[in-house]
Amino acid sequence: MFNKHDKDRNACMLRGPLAHHGYDWWWHSFTAQDKETGEDKAFFIEYFLCNPALAEDEPVFGQLPENRKAGKYPSYLMVKAGTWGEEHFQVHRFFAWKDIKLHGDAPFKLKAADCFASDECLKGSVKVMPEEAAAHPEWMSDAGEMSWDLHIDKQIAFNVGYGASTPFRVAEAFAMYWHAEGMKSQYEGEIICNGRKYIVTPEKSYGYADKNWGRDFTSPWVWLSSNCLVSKKTGNMLKDSVFDIGGGRPKIYFVPLDRRLLGVFYYEGKEYDFNFSKLHLKVKTDFKFEEKEDIVIWHVRQENIHAIMETEIYCKKSDMILVNYEAPDGSKRHNKLWNGGNGWGTVRLYEKEAGKEVLVDEIEASHVGCEYGEYDC
Repeated sequence: MFNKHDKDRNACMLRGPLAHHGYDWWWHSFTAQDKETGEDKAFFIEYFLCNPALAEDEPVFGQLPENRKAGKYPSYLMVKAGTWGEEHFQVHRFFAWKDIKLHGDAPFKLKAADCFASDECLKGSVKVMPEEAAAHPEWMSDAGEMSWDLHIDKQIAFNVGYGASTPFRVAEAFAMYWHAEGMKSQYEGEIICNGRKYIVTPEKSYGYADKNWGRDFTSPWVWLSSNCLVSKKTGNMLKDSVFDIGGGRPKIYFVPLDRRLLGVFYYEGKEYDFNFSKLHLKVKTDFKFEEKEDIVIWHVRQENIHAIMETEIYCKKSDMILVNYEAPDGSKRHNKLWNGGNGWGTVRLYEKEAGKEVLVDEIEASHVGCEYGEYDC
């Protein structure tokens, strides 16, 4: 069952070759409400580890010209935080490995100064002044300030199957792995963002938590997920539902596969699995991304032997960031990686019965986490 939790996959994976050439990150996104106005605002927090075996006394930045010339690869903990919508930004704080306390086995715990992450708790702060952002392009950061104190209840998982199982992890079969321990999560706590206070309440947080790790990223890079879903059939909120789509062009043993996505819809307790790695399901996927003047659009159609899921998501470009990462080899090939948390759209879910497609439901989705990007070359 794909909704089985697996804290072993949520542990730190930077062992063996990945310690010298690898990254591991824990991503969190959710919605909060302005304490004064009650307005929704979407936030993200990420803890990104890179190349522990290459550690020095200070963080090593792969984008610094002198490090690139010397052949030095990045090595640090990067704490990324930010917000979407009006006044969107991403800010980065870096720590050397000597300043990190990491319990890498399950259940993982990570601490550096006031920044902490575990399966149940997030705390921390990032502050970057405008003059610092301008003086340090190697930080890949905007200016801004954000602090957080949050509890997480990870309710539904997306366990992608054998592709991220122990034998495939040990063999480093894939360049990039994915596990969504909390594709439906509830967050609770407080955010302070650029001086304003936001309250995070479980029922209105529409939260998401996953992790990626490996030696490289993927191109194209696709992610769509939401658990703020309303049935057009009944008009009711779907309180036990979530969908999650991710992938692009995975590499297995350094050989790129054709455009593939992992997809799932957990619909009021029933599982619809569109995982290309499960060969018996005979999954077929078509996806397209459109960039227009002021909006971006995802079109995804996934089909298996039992069901079909058609997903169409929109997000305003003015609400999004171009999210920044460097790979473990110091390259930065994703320079137009659209990333948002205010997407909206529809999902149509069908079951196959006696050779016919029977509509299960058409679902309105909002607070959609969304991402798309391709390498520059």
